[in-house]
Amino acid sequence: MPTLTSTRLSTLLQPYLGTEVVDNNKLIDQLSLYLDLLLRWNARTNLTAIREPEAVVTRHFGESLFAAHILSPRLPEGATLLDFGSGAGFPGLPIQLYRPDLRVTLAESQNKKATFLREAVRTLGLTTEVWAARAETMPTGRTFDCITLRAVDKMDTAIADATPRVSPNGLMAILAGETPDNTHPTTLPTWHQETIPLPKSTNRGLQLYVRPTP
Repeated sequence: MPTLTSTRLSTLLQPYLGTEVVDNNKLIDQLSLYLDLLLRWNARTNLTAIREPEAVVTRHFGESLFAAHILSPRLPEGATLLDFGSGAGFPGLPIQLYRPDLRVTLAESQNKKATFLREAVRTLGLTTEVWAARAETMPTGRTFDCITLRAVDKMDTAIADATPRVSPNGLMAILAGETPDNTHPTTLPTWHQETIPLPKSTNRGLQLYVRPTP
């Protein structure tokens, strides 16, 4: 039996996607599968500190889908996206579910989390790549149309490592910490920057950076 009903899941996600989510039964069904799998794994291994189902939906699923909603019109069909330090799959997996055409790579070096990501990809019937190592170990020259970062350790270092992998005119999307106004990277001074407040939050934001064309 699902942890939350489809109706409740839709209601919790409405602030992040509006009425768009209500009409997407496939998305809701897949998110329900993802949620149930995450909670089962989280009962025996520490994937995420947030364990209450509704809090998982709003904080993890909702914020990730809001990022998907904002990024979607900026990413052409078949665009590549790297979720840098994916953890339990946020925001990369919800973005993949929202935009199945994207070629998403989830980079996660912790073995237990990478194993979970592979199981989630299999359960959800996706072709998403799981890179079970640090993203910095990818082949030199491999770049992406968009790189997402959320709740990664040593954010400044992660941004510096991710920067060379953003394609010219590509995007870096950072789901910021508790004080987004104080977390603008100093390593991207020439990139166009925009901060979009996250729904249901007074101190968190989605920071978008566009890499200038050389």
